[in-house]
Amino acid sequence: MPTFETTPRFERDWKKLSEPRQALFRKVVMEAFVLDLAAPERPFRPGLRVKGVTAHPGVFEMTWDSDGRISFSYGEEQIPG
Repeated sequence: MPTFETTPRFERDWKKLSEPRQALFRKVVMEAFVLDLAAPERPFRPGLRVKGVTAHPGVFEMTWDSDGRISFSYGEEQIPG
């Protein structure tokens, strides 16, 4: 499982989501995003719609629903391999 850290903005936005939206986010991350990260030889599945943010090199955006969207960046490897 990839490691991660959240930002204060993420925490604020997370608290505003309903429990069903939080559950959907967790499902998308665990059942799609993490699996795609574990398979770097292939691109992210089309349903995740991952793309780079033009104005911010190194930042990516992922959308999975009409209003489901996150931004993320890759950090330093925490555990080798």
